Amino acid sequence: MTNKRILMIAYHFPPVRVSSGIQRTLKFCTYLREYGWDPLVLTISPKAYEVTSPDQLKEIPEDVIVERAFGLDTSRHLSIAGKYFHRMAQPDRWVSWWPGGIWTGMKMIKKYQPAAIFSTSPILTAHLIGQSLQKRTGLPWIADMRDSITEPGYPRDPLTWNIHRKIEQQIVHRCTKAIFTTEPTRQMYAERYPEIPESQWAVIENGFDEENFCDAETNLPEGPLGAPGQITLVHSGILYPQERDPRPFFAALSKLKKSGEIDNTRLQIILRATGNDDLYRPMISELDIADIVRLEPVVAYRTALQEMLRADGLMLFQGSVCNHQIPAKIYEYYRTGKPILALVDFEGISAKMLREANVDDLANIADIDSIVNAIREFVKKLTEGHRLGVARSFANDHSRKSRTQQLGRLLDGIVGTARQSK
Repeated sequence: MTNKRILMIAYHFPPVRVSSGIQRTLKFCTYLREYGWDPLVLTISPKAYEVTSPDQLKEIPEDVIVERAFGLDTSRHLSIAGKYFHRMAQPDRWVSWWPGGIWTGMKMIKKYQPAAIFSTSPILTAHLIGQSLQKRTGLPWIADMRDSITEPGYPRDPLTWNIHRKIEQQIVHRCTKAIFTTEPTRQMYAERYPEIPESQWAVIENGFDEENFCDAETNLPEGPLGAPGQITLVHSGILYPQERDPRPFFAALSKLKKSGEIDNTRLQIILRATGNDDLYRPMISELDIADIVRLEPVVAYRTALQEMLRADGLMLFQGSVCNHQIPAKIYEYYRTGKPILALVDFEGISAKMLREANVDDLANIADIDSIVNAIREFVKKLTEGHRLGVARSFANDHSRKSRTQQLGRLLDGIVGTARQSK
């Protein structure tokens, strides 16, 4: 049988260099064809990205059609002396992609005749494009919302919150299916919009890609990351100042250093690609922990995986404002088999998932003393040789390929229902 086609609208797609958020769409495109669907990708022109790298371009299947519509970054391309009107970056800095996305998307639809439209967060302009194309074509539209668009007090800026809530309402009332990455987020939206039928909500979690890990394990440098006798912990990816606030963690490290329990010969912390180095560097310097905490730049995805595989332990940050969300990197952490030190809110879904994975090194992300005790115990375990991470059997249940199979089944159900209703 001939595969059906789906138009996938995504801001994050190679050659953009970001953390694990890019992997969801990329791996859907890699594996969907095995489940009866040929993806067509509509993304933004590379000039809109702040950082690019060719390293994952080779992972795009050769026969997948990719079109890149014109779009700019308001803060870099449309500002004067770094300043611009706030509304020029609403709902995000890439809203200029919207007109070009509609134009390019309509040409792709006319030429390739997809059976459905799929748009994915976190850049909301992708959903604006998806909604506009749905209005013009009547095709089924799947909104991959991933995490919540709005919550009480999030986003913090009132204007942004109002605009995002309005777009959220438009999405849930017009899309054929809204997909989330966690069950608590789905439940929250079902309660927020009781008029929407339960059948419109779905959950497809994130995951890890085994092929990426096999590639990273090929020619993996031998030996640990740190010097002999030194414990090296890694956090790989963005550290949001609000959602993953590291300040209590910095204060805990300072407290342990002053007490003489840690120093740079015994402990190194690598914060890889925080996205906020300029904000954190003065904090680290003021607390006199710059010899322990290293702020490192973005690297190729393969290199980032190799760093995780060579670390003594991995760190996770997730605050209470994100209790409905699970960081995508958690699944990659599972696959490494490395011990995990998690700074979380104990009531959140991330804490729940980690406990299910038998990770018991958890600390309250907002409590300095809790973090001090957790670091002390974690370092002690690693020093004594307790290096047991998440069981491989548990990790294997969270592969990107299995998630793609879920999406394929969901699409089959949507398109089948749409055809029957005609």
